Amino acid sequence: MTEIKIKRVYEDPSDTDGYRVLVDRLWPRGMKKEHLKYDYWAKELTPSSDLRKWFHEDIPGHWKEFAEMYRKELETSDKTSEFLSRIRSCESVILLYASKEPVYNHARILQAFLEERLRK
Repeated sequence: MTEIKIKRVYEDPSDTDGYRVLVDRLWPRGMKKEHLKYDYWAKELTPSSDLRKWFHEDIPGHWKEFAEMYRKELETSDKTSEFLSRIRSCESVILLYASKEPVYNHARILQAFLEERLRK
């Protein structure tokens, strides 16, 4: 089964990272495109702009509701099944995010969602 991990884009890549996927809608601040090692930029799997902006108004306070709303966006998107098909044959997938926040982070929600779908 595909192993999915998350990692900040600012951390050095590892030889064991596998398929590296950027999961932020916006390019990471201060990161030159030629310096980021990634295989795919999955903008289509990121939270919608409105949801992201609302979440950033009160990150800890909006976390639970944000997680539910983001999962609904993932469930209703055709792009989610396309991405699952893309990674199903990968041994390891790294979801790359830029946020300084390691806990209240959409990459964690995406990781759990994809793992659940891959088990089905």
